[in-house]
Amino acid sequence: MIELVDVRKTFDDEKVVLKGISTVFESGKTNLIIGQSGSGKTVLMKCIVGLFEPTGGKILYHDRDFVSMTKSERMLLRREMGMIFQSAALFDSLSVLENVMFPLDMFSGENYKERRRRAQFCLDRVNLSDSGAKFPGEISGGMQKRVAIARAIALNPKYLFCDEPNSGLDPKTSLVIDELIHSITREFGTTTIINTHDMNSVMGIGEHIIYIYEGRKEWEGTKDQVMDSDNEKLNSFIFASDLFRKVKAANS
Repeated sequence: MIELVDVRKTFDDEKVVLKGISTVFESGKTNLIIGQSGSGKTVLMKCIVGLFEPTGGKILYHDRDFVSMTKSERMLLRREMGMIFQSAALFDSLSVLENVMFPLDMFSGENYKERRRRAQFCLDRVNLSDSGAKFPGEISGGMQKRVAIARAIALNPKYLFCDEPNSGLDPKTSLVIDELIHSITREFGTTTIINTHDMNSVMGIGEHIIYIYEGRKEWEGTKDQVMDSDNEKLNSFIFASDLFRKVKAANS
């Protein structure tokens, strides 16, 4: 579980980006942060993982305040985190298996045989059992994202962060990635936070959603509650496309 308490962020140019956001991201659920470009959702994610320092508030990892931690305490906590970036961010010069082994080589105390076995298990889990010897340039974009997921779970993290994991993927592959992240979240009981603007993800795996508007938490709920929301700003964002307007009308 990660709890945000009145998280605020102002940059040096005095631009106020986050205006007191409070919420709870539960373990074993897919937690989504959505919002328009410039709404503050990316800044919020970066504050949660420590890439930005919040101006105020608390970020509690199972009651441990990340904001007040020492550098060494943060380093230990980061070993409990897994990251999936907007681009797969794989190392082109390493094989698929070596990419998955990379965090194990950096942080695990296991021997080579154990690290290799763990990496292969993670590849098996994302249905890439036979791709370990290939290089990133030899596989599709969707497969690269699955390798990124395998690498993110290699250290069996308690917390999984996904920044636009479906960026650049076709709808069918995006669905595969969503279901994979969702099933891994349930299976390992991770606290998963996904930064996305993909409405198919919202309606497919949005077990807990916060909608950020101009730096504030404008709405909070589940994918089922999205359809019945009377929040005008949320509706304008969610139902911007003809497809979702038709869905909304059909359910009215």
